[in-house]
Amino acid sequence: MTEKKSASAPRSIRLGTRGSPLALAQAHQIAASLKAASGGAIEAEIVTFTTTGDKLTSERLINSGGKGLFTRELDESLSAGDLDIAVHSLKDVPSLLPPGQVFVAFPEREDPRDGFVSPAAKSLRDLPQGARLGTASLRREAQALALRPDLKVVTFRGNVQTRMRKLEEGQADATFLAMAGLRRLGYDHMATPIPVTDMLPAAAQGIIGVVAREDADSELRAALAKLNVAVSEAAATAERAFLTMLDGSCRTPIAAHLSDEGANWRLTGEVLSPAGDQRWTATGTARKSSSMAQLAQLGRDVASDIRASAKGNFPVFGDER
Repeated sequence: MTEKKSASAPRSIRLGTRGSPLALAQAHQIAASLKAASGGAIEAEIVTFTTTGDKLTSERLINSGGKGLFTRELDESLSAGDLDIAVHSLKDVPSLLPPGQVFVAFPEREDPRDGFVSPAAKSLRDLPQGARLGTASLRREAQALALRPDLKVVTFRGNVQTRMRKLEEGQADATFLAMAGLRRLGYDHMATPIPVTDMLPAAAQGIIGVVAREDADSELRAALAKLNVAVSEAAATAERAFLTMLDGSCRTPIAAHLSDEGANWRLTGEVLSPAGDQRWTATGTARKSSSMAQLAQLGRDVASDIRASAKGNFPVFGDER
């Protein structure tokens, strides 16, 4: 009688993420997708981090070092070999990854729009004169002030739950939250989506970026490649190239969005003055058949058009959160 051979135990990898409810929801999504893509051969152990950015509850990012504050601890652990992959909200990731790290997947993009949340009004235009708008985003502040220069902006930081609590406590009359995060947490019913044509979102808003080391083994990379969605990769490539060309890092209001126009992609980018009283916008198109290199060039071209149109009045640049 021959002994029945047991199936091999699944391989375990370490997946790093911030510990906020939204970050954990995204991490569990990637872990489940990876297990399915590998046919159960790879399981992810989720390792949580409290990043430097998470510890800042009242200051703007620019006052403490900028966007990389949300990835630094994960970057270091990934480079050291303590993690196998890191999962990020892509809009939190600096324009350049640390040496030796690469993006290995951009899963399906969630709703890229901003959401308006207020117990006092249904839209920004409906807020009473001099209402308090809670946000720590220079982009959202400038875009709001461009429409409503009478608003008083108060710094509003923290995860989704924290910002909703601050709103309930009356610390502000309204705030903006990314619809992607609200949807992933099941809170999207609490916000009114703002059309992209009214409020251009942050570059890569709604996209998850999965990062690994360049020397990651072929089995892991092959499984992660199955998570990649070409449309998400196209948007990530063009929008981040636009941001990189403008050397963004939380110092200036910058927005970008790649939209689907049938046979073509259309990239729209904009930069505003912090007070919202100046605005530079440009657009460009590329065929759907374009390579990622061509989409990156599209991002750079649109950024160059904005630089040219500003004609010396350009503000100091930065990535936006």
